[in-house]
Amino acid sequence: MRRVSYIAVRLFCAQLLLPASVPAQAEKEHSRPKLVVVLVVDQLRADYLEKYSEHWTAGLRRLLEKGAWFRQAAYPYASTRTCVGHATISTGSFPATHGIISNLWWDREPGKMVTCTEDAQAQAVSYGPAVKGGESAARLVVPTFADELRAQAGAPVRVVTFSLKARSAIMLAGHRADAVTWHDETTGAWVTSSAYASAPVGFLQQYVRAHPVEADFGKSWTRALPASAYLFEDAAAGERPPAGWTSTFPHVLKGSADKPDAAFYALWERSPFADAYLAQMAASAVDALGLGKGRGTDYLGVSFSTFDLVGHHFGPFSHEVQDVLARLDVAIGGLLDHLDRAVGPRNYVVALSADHGVAPIPQQMTAAGLDGGLVGTSDLTAGVQKVLETSLGPGQHLAPASGSDLYFAQGVYAKLAGAPEVMEAVVGALLAAPGVARVLRSEELRGREVTDDPILRATRLSYYAGRSGDLIVMQKPYWLFGVSAHDLGFGLSTDHGSPYNYDTRVPVILMGAGVRRGEYQTAATPADIAPTLAFLCAITLGRSDGRVLVEALAPSRAEAPVPVH
Repeated sequence: MRRVSYIAVRLFCAQLLLPASVPAQAEKEHSRPKLVVVLVVDQLRADYLEKYSEHWTAGLRRLLEKGAWFRQAAYPYASTRTCVGHATISTGSFPATHGIISNLWWDREPGKMVTCTEDAQAQAVSYGPAVKGGESAARLVVPTFADELRAQAGAPVRVVTFSLKARSAIMLAGHRADAVTWHDETTGAWVTSSAYASAPVGFLQQYVRAHPVEADFGKSWTRALPASAYLFEDAAAGERPPAGWTSTFPHVLKGSADKPDAAFYALWERSPFADAYLAQMAASAVDALGLGKGRGTDYLGVSFSTFDLVGHHFGPFSHEVQDVLARLDVAIGGLLDHLDRAVGPRNYVVALSADHGVAPIPQQMTAAGLDGGLVGTSDLTAGVQKVLETSLGPGQHLAPASGSDLYFAQGVYAKLAGAPEVMEAVVGALLAAPGVARVLRSEELRGREVTDDPILRATRLSYYAGRSGDLIVMQKPYWLFGVSAHDLGFGLSTDHGSPYNYDTRVPVILMGAGVRRGEYQTAATPADIAPTLAFLCAITLGRSDGRVLVEALAPSRAEAPVPVH
């Protein structure tokens, strides 16, 4: 009898516990986000959030106040370029792992320069005029978070990305997706690739027809805020506005003719009207595809490229850069408000970051009494060619350089390895050039041995054998690689691509389902975004260099910010 009573008591206690444990498990399952949103602001330096945020009131303000903001986030590698950063955000790995070393590089096998998304097996699929070429993520050697989500979800998953740049939209998506869309500056067409769709996606075709970019022809970009709200001097030294604009407001979108042409499309991409268009296009995709409404977790990626295009021309302290951010705050706010209504604030998680920062305009640094300038790539290669002709005889001993990567013609570097005195002369010629800080040989970059040398460590994380240069030339702080010592190229005023803080420090902010709001001072990198999103979605990344940002995860994995309208 006592035995029966004991069992009865245990069963009774178990029944008392079940109502608490079963709903808790159900809540845990329900807390997985129905939609993952990744927002990238191309060229957004971390310090901009501290300098320019006073007048933000909408989307960027909401992310700062309601999200988990990692204020010490930075890329740990040297190749701070657009394609590289987007690949890092989407895969959770560094260039040494994912294989994307820059926007373009010298491909030794065919003996030509290739872009990071160039794919001879793919064809452009245009929503307007015909566009040449083909693009895909074929050169990305690891899956993205979206790829893993699609493979592991166990339910239908829709992957949608948008950007002005092909490399941004493609790298945010990965190898398979439902709608990967970018803008062609020459024709004004919105484009995808046969790698993702054999024909234009229906709802996007309808959206583009109903909302032509050409409707912005003749509009003026004026200040969104009172002139007194902007920091620093307007139209400062070294700014190089795009053709058709001056260094001061207003900036009129007309191009070179009385109707939309390539010049107009270029100016449109460099105006806040493009950011607003992308945000609205993304909101339309949420509705048309029912993102966040299915049994699985859907994925939406939006990369805002205008900020980068404007920053290259006007520099990080310009009124134009500040104005783009003020208007982007409104555009992102509209998108987040739309997600609240369409998906529900507790059903989606959003990550915000940047692919890289940007250097100050060199003329502005020298005017402030600091060292800065341009390292002419043509001057570097001419000096090395001269050394090699003296030692090896006449002939073209160099392949085209790409930024900091110096490539030799086939077989030449092997000869240098067997001729230490010639190698020393080559390195000496490079180091003698103004603005050059270091020259690293490919042999010392293979592997990730622990080192206290920050430049060596950063360059190793950027190095991918077979793609990276034979020699890596590292510039000094505030020096930029240009086509010559007098011209950065492409009519630009500044650039990025270094291991220095102004290029590497970027925001990392998470907000939404499963995220604990607050400011965090722990070390983080954009490579941590994909592992953290994977954890929230209960999937496993096959290979990553980042970590799960556990300090920002809510214990219930169900905490969400209060909507701000």
